[in-house]
Amino acid sequence: MNLLDKVIKVGARGSLLSRKQVEEVFAEFSFFHPGYTFETTWIETTGDRDLKTSLRSLEKTDFFTKEVEALQCKGEFRISIHSAKDLPEKLQEGLQIVAITKGVTSADVLVFREGESFETLPFCPKIGSSSPRRDERVQSILPNCEIVDIRGTIQKRLELLVQNQVDAVVMAEAALLRLQLHQFPRVVLEGETALLQGKLAVVALESDQEMLMLFSSIDARFVKV
Repeated sequence: MNLLDKVIKVGARGSLLSRKQVEEVFAEFSFFHPGYTFETTWIETTGDRDLKTSLRSLEKTDFFTKEVEALQCKGEFRISIHSAKDLPEKLQEGLQIVAITKGVTSADVLVFREGESFETLPFCPKIGSSSPRRDERVQSILPNCEIVDIRGTIQKRLELLVQNQVDAVVMAEAALLRLQLHQFPRVVLEGETALLQGKLAVVALESDQEMLMLFSSIDARFVKV
């Protein structure tokens, strides 16, 4: 096998979090297949451009994947890497999931400004949230809260917090860990989280048996003997 054979072309969203996710998949993959490199195309999706549409009715749609899937079907890259929870209910025809990683924690957390905590929240706090599931869990412990619908990257959501536009924000602990945002105090919200939250998905063409074979090494859906 020559060196070019060991370069895998990858497609992914261009956010900082997505870049960290690609690094995470590469690290896991390299443990089993040293010598390979990833050559990544960074893609802006509808979900990255449209910061006005609420995410509350968009779960399991292709809002964050449509452009990536379309380019992959055209053969622009062999695999794409996504937050598993962002995948649509049905992938575009011709694509298959070849791995779901073991990932990190699936927990949702309530995040506060540095130096603040649950105990320092005002009586009627403004809480940034992006899904009905998260709303319900916050309202169960803060019945007097006002829910503020939020959009944007993790950094944009935290800016709302730092700029005092909200008093706390709900987000996935996995995102904070991957971005190493340890300085923000938070508490875990008990209860159900989004399906596959914290895990990453690797997608390839259905016809690409080589990628299926290679990435089976990091596929946590099946118990390896």
